[in-house]
Amino acid sequence: MENQNQNDANNMSEAALLEYKEGLGVFTKKMPEIAKHYNAFTEACFKEGKLSQKEKQLIALGVALFAQDEYCIIYHTKGCLDQGATEEEILEAVGVTAAFGGGAAMSQAVTLVQDTINDLSSSGQSQH
Repeated sequence: MENQNQNDANNMSEAALLEYKEGLGVFTKKMPEIAKHYNAFTEACFKEGKLSQKEKQLIALGVALFAQDEYCIIYHTKGCLDQGATEEEILEAVGVTAAFGGGAAMSQAVTLVQDTINDLSSSGQSQH
């Protein structure tokens, strides 16, 4: 069942990001303590450190591809773009993931990652 946010999305990637955001909001209302701690933990993990936020997003994208998690693939592709990663950097990281994750990782890379880059680039959702 589509919600109003999905109807407002310009493309598949935006719709998935909105669906994730809405689901997280519902979970946060139902389980505020868990959500608070999870959010604090992930914010700490993605903070700039010895690794840049861009490098951390590229790592997260690789893990998401290996795990075959479509929402996280879209979310972290956007994160890579938002942190200034070029399409070439993203695809190079995808290549490393495919070397380890094989055809399953590559199939997501040549479809979902490239579609997300195109969707978000054409909608003005990211800067790179």
